[in-house]
Amino acid sequence: MGMPVRYPAPLRPGDLVGVTAPSSGVGADLRPRLQAAVKVVEARGYQVVVGDCMDGDRHVSAPAAERARELMEMLTDPRVRAVVPPWGGETAIDLLPLLDWDALRAAEPTWLVGYSDLSTILTPLTLLTGIATVHGNNLMDTPYEPPPGLLSWLDIVAMEAGTTFTQVSPNRHRAHGWDDWATRPEVSELTLDTPGRWTRLDGGGDVEAEGRLIGGCVEMLCNLTGSRYGDTTAFARAPERLLVYVEACEHDAATICRNLHGMRLAGFFDAAGAILVGRTRAPELPSLTQHEAVLDALGGLGVPILADVECGHVPPYLPIVNGAYGRVRHTADRDELTQTLS
Repeated sequence: MGMPVRYPAPLRPGDLVGVTAPSSGVGADLRPRLQAAVKVVEARGYQVVVGDCMDGDRHVSAPAAERARELMEMLTDPRVRAVVPPWGGETAIDLLPLLDWDALRAAEPTWLVGYSDLSTILTPLTLLTGIATVHGNNLMDTPYEPPPGLLSWLDIVAMEAGTTFTQVSPNRHRAHGWDDWATRPEVSELTLDTPGRWTRLDGGGDVEAEGRLIGGCVEMLCNLTGSRYGDTTAFARAPERLLVYVEACEHDAATICRNLHGMRLAGFFDAAGAILVGRTRAPELPSLTQHEAVLDALGGLGVPILADVECGHVPPYLPIVNGAYGRVRHTADRDELTQTLS
C-alpha cells in the first residue's frame, strides 16, 4: 500500500526555527556567516533558537548521543516548527540507531531541511514516518537570493498542504569556486557564471514524467540502501511511481558508478518512473565521466534520466520536498519541476 505522506503545518510569523548540527558544526571563523544566515530567517518574522551541538572544532559538532538528543528534542517540541542545520558534514549516519523513530512518527510533523550529509536523516525520516522533508539549501546557504524561477526553503515551509508550485531552471550555474564566507559573511548574491540546460542521458527527445519525489546525496544514501532506512520500494504507493533524484558531492566518477550500481542492486530505483540527477563538479576519469557513470549504472532501468538538475552541491539550489508529488518536464526550451504537497 505504501506510506501516506504527512506535511508539517506552514510556518507563520512568530514561529520558532531550531538550528542544530546533526553532523558538522561551525568554526569560529565562520560564525559571522552563521549570524548573517540567522538574521535572514528572522527577517521572515520567525524566532530562531540555536542549539548546543554546533561546535566546529572536529568533524562532528558533538558526540552522537548529544546530537541525537538535541535533534529529537527539536523535532518533537511542538513549539519548534522547522529545524535546519548549518550544513552537512561526514557522519550523520551514526545518529540513525539513536533516534526514537516511534516518537518521531507520533509527534506533530516538523519541517526538517538540509542536503548533503543531511540526506542521511532527511530521506529515512520521510521513508520511515511519512513526514515530508525539504532537500534544499542549508542555513549557511540561506542568505543567497534564489534566481528567478527557483525558491528558497523558507518559501516552501510557509506553504499549506495541498499547495502546488513550479520551479523553472534558470539555465545558469556556478562552474568554478565558492564564496569566501570568512571574508564576506554577508554575501547574498549567487555567482552563476555558466549557461547550462538539463541533459537527457538515456536518449533524445522531451521528457514528461510524474511520481512521488524521494532521493538525496549519492555518497550518503548508498550506505543506507538494503536497510530499512533506505527502503524506497515500501514507501511507493502503487500504482504511483517514484521520481527519484540523486546528486554527487565529491566522489570521482568510478566511485559514483559503483555506488549507483549498489543502490540499484539493493532496490533503491525499483519503483522509479524517472530519475533526476543533480549537476556536479565531482572529479571525472579520462575514460569515465559523471554522466557516463550514471548511465552505466542506471541506463538499463528503461526510464528517463535527466542530469544537470539544480538539486545538488552546485549553485543554484532547487529545493525538493521528499514525499511531494512531482511532475517533471524537459523540452527544447524549458526545464521545470512542479511539486504538489499532497
